[in-house]
Amino acid sequence: MVRLFDLKPSTGLAKRHLDALRQRILMSKRMTWRARKESSMPRILADAKQRGLEDSSSAVHSLSSPVQKYGPNRQPRASPLHLAQCAELALIAEAELTPKPALVDRRGSGAHRDMSLPTLLRSASVLTPFFAEMARAAERSEPNQALRERLALIGRNAESAMLQATGGSNTHRGAIWVLGLLTAAASLCSRSDHQPSVIAELAGRIASLPDRAAPKRASHGLTVQRIYGVTGARGEASQGFPNVMLAGLPMLRDRRAQGANEQITRIDTLLSIMTRLDDTCLLYRGGREALLVAQRGASSILDIGGAGTVAGMAKMLDLDRELLELNASPGGSADLLAATLFLDSLEHDLNGLPSHLMTKALNGHLRV
Repeated sequence: MVRLFDLKPSTGLAKRHLDALRQRILMSKRMTWRARKESSMPRILADAKQRGLEDSSSAVHSLSSPVQKYGPNRQPRASPLHLAQCAELALIAEAELTPKPALVDRRGSGAHRDMSLPTLLRSASVLTPFFAEMARAAERSEPNQALRERLALIGRNAESAMLQATGGSNTHRGAIWVLGLLTAAASLCSRSDHQPSVIAELAGRIASLPDRAAPKRASHGLTVQRIYGVTGARGEASQGFPNVMLAGLPMLRDRRAQGANEQITRIDTLLSIMTRLDDTCLLYRGGREALLVAQRGASSILDIGGAGTVAGMAKMLDLDRELLELNASPGGSADLLAATLFLDSLEHDLNGLPSHLMTKALNGHLRV
């Protein structure tokens, strides 16, 4: 198994991102070790009570461990920073995955002339503190109107920061919505409840509530919903992310069970999502034709064994060329791939580290 500290990213910017993550993880592990050595949790709480602290959870919080305990049952929960790091890693993993049909990857910009891999990595880094803020907003809350509108405000601030960092490129607007909801939902429940179905259901409950402060402006997604009658990102979220639960995660698990390497596993997971999703990015850029080309092309690749076969990879590259000719890309499917990897990392979270995102090859790709 490849370890985090053995990874060799393909770009200097990716290296800086991973170096920073390594330092944060090492600090987190040191703090966890120190907490275990210094005292047991009951002793900490007893000391806090003796000092007259009304809210003894503040003493626990001060340890800065990746796991915090609070609330009436004091169930262990992942820290906001940890959840935000998982979200960032999911975005990095999606961006670095190569090859992908008409999407930004290590080969180039795909159908997005205003974007590049360094742009996506920079955007992912800028969004991390906003994901942490969303998790903090949710950790003592519940799926209600106040939380929905608080998350929306943070999301709008995240979007502004993204546009400033990328020179106006919409690198991750959909991902802010998707991963913001899932990060907040994960913060609502204890770590023992970090099952994808639980988190997706909670995220759906939040997404189904209106944002009364939403600005009255047109967006690509709303335009496509009106023209083509699809539900878009809002519908996907409010229904509990069915394309993640019924296409993304099952394919991810199936390919791993078959022994496929992580690169092929993730490409086939993306293709599986593409077969089902009414991708508003494809519809906006290329209409029904582009959506049908993507859905049928993805299905045909999986029907002959997926990207791990010679014929399947050849078909995948053919699909890449077809979508580039239409100047369309499955951006919505890419967002849901990141969501799939995020939920998977929480499900397999061990000792505060997201196992597959940290230890699988972020740097592995086919040379085509």
